[in-house]
Amino acid sequence: MELAKRKSPRATWLDYNEGEYFVTVCTQGHKHFFGNIHQGKMLLSEIGKHLVACIENTPHHQPHIRIVQYVVMPNHFHAIIKVEPQPDTSCRVPTKADRLEQKIKIQRLPLLSAYIGILKSSVTKFANENSIQFAWQPRFHDHIIRGIEDRNNISQYIENNILNWETDCFYKNS
Repeated sequence: MELAKRKSPRATWLDYNEGEYFVTVCTQGHKHFFGNIHQGKMLLSEIGKHLVACIENTPHHQPHIRIVQYVVMPNHFHAIIKVEPQPDTSCRVPTKADRLEQKIKIQRLPLLSAYIGILKSSVTKFANENSIQFAWQPRFHDHIIRGIEDRNNISQYIENNILNWETDCFYKNS
């Protein structure tokens, strides 16, 4: 029996290979895998600390991805992610390596989706290697940042997320 193909939640008119995005990634069942908030501070679990390390090491592994701002919450994280445009190589004669890279790009996910997949995979691998029960919610939510006012509102939301935890839409007592 063939499985039905899932409809992508991504905007069809955008390639997600450059721009700024507000991203939310949740744990399965909104379980508190990343730690807990106590007296207005996020106390990270081991897996939460690993997630933070992965996010902060992004520039070393993903040169076209920049994490502008992020917050790790007990059952999700938010981030403003900037996907830098890739250099234009159309003005030079393509080499054999360029043609091979182009073939790979055709089969590859958009940079934003690929980055989130790599991040989720790294955290899952850490959990498995350390016998920590853990699972992500499939997919993730993204919002294309549309201008300075939108970015400022999102930035303020991220900055105040821990303080506003009990009124957050992802709030769930563990």
